[in-house]
Amino acid sequence: MTHPQPQTPETIFTYATPQLKFGAGASEEIGYDLSLTGAKRVLVVTDPGVAEAGVAQRVADQMGQFGIEAVLWSGTHVEPTDHSLREAVEHARSTGPWDAFVAVGGGSTIDTAKAINLLTTNDGELMDYLNAPVGEGRAPEHPLKPLVAVPTTTGTGSESTTICVLDVLSLQVKTGISHARLRPSMAVIDPLLTVTQPAGVTAAAGMDILCHALESYTARPYTSYERKQAHERVPYCGSNPIADMFSEKALSLLAGSFRTAVRDGGNLDARGDMALAATFAGAGFGNAGVHIPHANAYPIAGRVKDFHPADYPGEEPLVPHGMSVSLTAPEAFRFTFDAAPQRHLAAARLLAGDSEKDYGTVADEELLPTVLIDLMRDIGIPNGCGAVGYGSGDIPDLVTGAIQQQRLLATAPKPVTEDALAGIFERSLALW
Repeated sequence: MTHPQPQTPETIFTYATPQLKFGAGASEEIGYDLSLTGAKRVLVVTDPGVAEAGVAQRVADQMGQFGIEAVLWSGTHVEPTDHSLREAVEHARSTGPWDAFVAVGGGSTIDTAKAINLLTTNDGELMDYLNAPVGEGRAPEHPLKPLVAVPTTTGTGSESTTICVLDVLSLQVKTGISHARLRPSMAVIDPLLTVTQPAGVTAAAGMDILCHALESYTARPYTSYERKQAHERVPYCGSNPIADMFSEKALSLLAGSFRTAVRDGGNLDARGDMALAATFAGAGFGNAGVHIPHANAYPIAGRVKDFHPADYPGEEPLVPHGMSVSLTAPEAFRFTFDAAPQRHLAAARLLAGDSEKDYGTVADEELLPTVLIDLMRDIGIPNGCGAVGYGSGDIPDLVTGAIQQQRLLATAPKPVTEDALAGIFERSLALW
């Protein structure tokens, strides 16, 4: 079963990425890059862990030689909430105005900086801009300030995307803000900043890279949508030739380096490949979109009970985003296989790479789930939703949270019902 053929098929796809600077030492040139914008006063956004390591301060310090006043704020909350984002915005408003912003950290930091940028340049409050039906889905009326994203983890791809993700605490749901103006103006990818990333974080964040690539590669094609008017076009336009190219390259890089990066964090070649894979996958899904695993991840993370992942700071319960995305991925791709068999097989073969494991006897519809599960077991991802605290009695609530993510589910290669989601969650309680 696939989506019905549109009466007037779409013939146009869109593609956009930020300006990119990649390579060891790239973060040392941010002052020069910002000087070209005319910025004189810059807010550097980071989190307590990155601040303690001194990384963000080094980025801030080198701006001074270009006449830029860089002020460091380290209040980012890991896995942002509506409360933490409001606090961040209020701080930026009270200490501004700012000519530009620099985010140094993981996806949580970059998303926090996106929210700050949005709400210090446009009227309104956070709920006005959250995706419907949780929020009003309002579009920003005014251009945003320059935002330089400097990831210190390899996974979220937030440096390439138009998305800001957060938990709405009162509703126990993870949602987001999506608009082209949120995309950072520049992404600075410096693999040297990721060397101290612990194994557990590398594994979870790497699964986010992987699911970005797999979901965008298996997304419904842009030609399966009804033709849109120019003002109706959204960043997620479905799989297309350019996004496909980036996703394929990301999968190939992951096949060769993911396990190594988790086992040996000091391996600079593997770290570089992971950083490049995150960039490629971000460029892919930032245009094609993601679907079922990401939709399911929002309630898995948002309704966390008492799970504490390895190598993550803090005492609060947490299912990291990349981990939450991965937990239903094998079953999600088993569900979508019949809508695009060749896509699923091609993705599985790219991810398997030169594996010594013999997949020759695995049935076609089982190949991608099997390759995925083998990788998850090797890098220490928990065995399904049950391993992070969920049981059969939680499935109706998880389905309620996932079905709200229609912006994502509409990108799946076949229609997704509540019953289909319930089956995916049930079969994902234990994956092996």
